[in-house]
Amino acid sequence: MAHDFVADEPAPVDGIGCPIPVSIVTGFLGSGKTTLISRILRDPAFGRTAVIVNEFGEVGLDHDLIASSDDSVLTLNTGCLCCAVQTDLARTLMGLLQRREVGLVDYDRVLIETSGLSDPAPMLQAMMTDSDVFSTHRVTAVVTLVDAVHGAQTLLEHAEARQQVVLADRILISKTDLQASLDHLLEQLDTLNPGVPRMTTSQANPSTLFSDTSTMTLSARIVGASRRRGHSEIETFTIIRDRPLPALALTMLLESISEHCGSRMLRLKGLVAIREMPGQPAVIHGVRHVVNPPDFLDRWPNEDERTRIVFIGRGLPRYFIPRLLEAIEEEICDAIGDP
Repeated sequence: MAHDFVADEPAPVDGIGCPIPVSIVTGFLGSGKTTLISRILRDPAFGRTAVIVNEFGEVGLDHDLIASSDDSVLTLNTGCLCCAVQTDLARTLMGLLQRREVGLVDYDRVLIETSGLSDPAPMLQAMMTDSDVFSTHRVTAVVTLVDAVHGAQTLLEHAEARQQVVLADRILISKTDLQASLDHLLEQLDTLNPGVPRMTTSQANPSTLFSDTSTMTLSARIVGASRRRGHSEIETFTIIRDRPLPALALTMLLESISEHCGSRMLRLKGLVAIREMPGQPAVIHGVRHVVNPPDFLDRWPNEDERTRIVFIGRGLPRYFIPRLLEAIEEEICDAIGDP
């Protein structure tokens, strides 16, 4: 493989009152999502998992795996739950949470399976913009499956498949036993989402596959490179800074990105050193025009304490955001008399 997968430490299971970790499994039709999730449900480490799917029929569950069911939730012998999206994702998540709070169901994490033709961006946006969901849940990882046999052609022909790869935190390549050469597919993945950790489905360890990517090492991403070949002008670049940023500068930058970049900003993700909070980096996320308020870690995840912000966009001016950040920082420093 072109990139080695370095597993993060497994995310701690949250208790009552803590945000519930949510992972999204996406991939085009036939990429192997059903097979993966069925395997996940049988792993003892995932015995307290709620799986949300578009329809029950999209998950290949053996009859003897189902312990009981009602109108909207299947209870599985493994201890997992499986439910269909009711009206919208936010309502489904909050409905499950209400059942959890009154003791009707019990789970520690959520896996969401998208349909093969879905763009995962609206799901991410829903979790960022719905105040109830945002205060009770957190997205830990977007895992995208890509079919080794048909993936290269699928990425050329279907915008949804490209979007699924662009938004991925991790990529799983399925059916590698049926495809001798992956060179063309790997080149396409490099163009769409360079540096993202990827591995084959046979190598995937469920215990670490869905661990939190908020603190993942971002320096593995392509730094300072703008890729403009094919795939509708998909670009990526990274801002790396040694100097901490004033908190107000980060706020103004995120507001400006949301206002001026809009749909051209497919995704941003980063760790930011804040001047007023030494040793406690801000974690930032954004999808299109929706940018989350920063979360703050108690400490840096490793010895690298530089600011690193990854941008993936379409038709995004390469130097606009770095120059915008410099201008904002200069204006704030001038206003407070800080060189």
